[in-house]
Amino acid sequence: MMFTITKQFAFSASHQLAGLDADHPCSRLHGHNYIVEVELRGAELDARGFVRDYRELAPLKQMIDDEFDHRHLNEVLGHDHATAERLALFFYDWAHDRWPEVSAVRVSETPKTWAEYRP
Repeated sequence: MMFTITKQFAFSASHQLAGLDADHPCSRLHGHNYIVEVELRGAELDARGFVRDYRELAPLKQMIDDEFDHRHLNEVLGHDHATAERLALFFYDWAHDRWPEVSAVRVSETPKTWAEYRP
């Protein structure tokens, strides 16, 4: 048996992707309203009945608000490949370092597109 919980976070930011054809819309400066979903898994629940208390994820919200919201992602990440895939990996690494139950991170740029990092 495995328990899974997920929490969503949101931010708005701009980016510009390098290495694309000049007529590709993502080669131009543009922005998105991002959704980040963090998934945590555990075979057992703690004494309170949680995989992890959602409130313990507040540092992720704070980091997103402070470092990503209304920023230019190329500057934040320090490169010109600020894709949803690379964001999913970044947020996974950051969250997994703090909470070992983190099993995946999904990032959405639009309501119909998602990128996921799951080791």
